[in-house]
Amino acid sequence: MNKKENEIIDNLFTDLLMVEIPSGEIELRDDRTKQKWIVKINPFLLAKFPVTQDLYFEITKEEPSTFKGKGYPVETVTWKEAVSFCNKLSIRSGLNPYYIINEEKEEVVYDVTADGFRLPTEAEWEYACNAGTTGIRYGDLNSIAWFKDNSSMTTHAVGQKAPNPWGLYDMLGNVWEWCSDIYDEAVYGSYRIFRGGGWADDERSVMATTRRRSHPLKFKIDDLGFRIAKNK
Repeated sequence: MNKKENEIIDNLFTDLLMVEIPSGEIELRDDRTKQKWIVKINPFLLAKFPVTQDLYFEITKEEPSTFKGKGYPVETVTWKEAVSFCNKLSIRSGLNPYYIINEEKEEVVYDVTADGFRLPTEAEWEYACNAGTTGIRYGDLNSIAWFKDNSSMTTHAVGQKAPNPWGLYDMLGNVWEWCSDIYDEAVYGSYRIFRGGGWADDERSVMATTRRRSHPLKFKIDDLGFRIAKNK
């Protein structure tokens, strides 16, 4: 990687755009099964913004998004494409890839000791989204999120709405965000979870607790992107 490429990466993604999330715990719930469970959270780093089209193109040389725009979140990407991006960004940054991808078996496993970029777990995602608040959202929806009532039915450049108390932008609305977890393997197989609501969703769907899931290799849609995390 030459000096110019290094400067591009430094400008697009630096430690200043990562937020240190403190340790804690969170109670998750599944409205389908009515189950609740407690998850302990170790300190980790989470990006202030969803991955943008600019950064995605710089790393992958691909432009999958339906809605094109500088600074807009990348969308129309599968879970597999999101984790592949994480590995490529890790390599470009001189870090050890977090994901071990077996293309032949269509299998992805994690190296939890790796220092590379990854997707957040859904517990990490919801904990960071809440940022110490206790409601279904961290603020007035119109002020913090692009959703069906105010989006004009399109995505918007990241960072235009108010952040949560920990300085994270667009945690709700704009695009849903892939998480690392399998939803319910016994019922849905390899389906992965996504969180946060998107530009096309009604108010009732754009909450910190809303959980959705789909196929990691096949499902991609114009209101689903991702945000990256990293072990501390």
